Amino acid sequence: MRFTGITTVLLFFFTFLIVVDCCSKSSNSRGAWQKTKDYASGFKNGAKDMYRAYSDMKESDWKYSDKYFHARGNYDAAQHGTGGRHAAKVISDAREVYGFFKGDSAADRAADQRANEHGRNGGDPNRYRPRGLPKKYKK
Repeated sequence: MRFTGITTVLLFFFTFLIVVDCCSKSSNSRGAWQKTKDYASGFKNGAKDMYRAYSDMKESDWKYSDKYFHARGNYDAAQHGTGGRHAAKVISDAREVYGFFKGDSAADRAADQRANEHGRNGGDPNRYRPRGLPKKYKK
């Protein structure tokens, strides 16, 4: 998978913030380095999960399935720890800003964000699963 320029910049920015935060709280530099590596790995894997959910949504082309894929992508990304949760939040928020400029209704953007938060907070994505969606896309 290839990352876009903005994703790469965000990854390095958040990694830098974690390094500064960890180093200021800990005299054990090995611990700070490990936390940074864990965060960066989680961010990368979370972004991959978000991309996979987006790809599955496009591939399925199933009516009323977008909330399910929002919840599933966020749920999967959050399983990678703090980095994954941040990746999910950044990508989800960026998508909703794009939706604003694209002309999506405020109600639809709010419903997407509820599905995003539901998944990110460990809620079952199948709550949003539309009837008849092929089992291939089941969480």
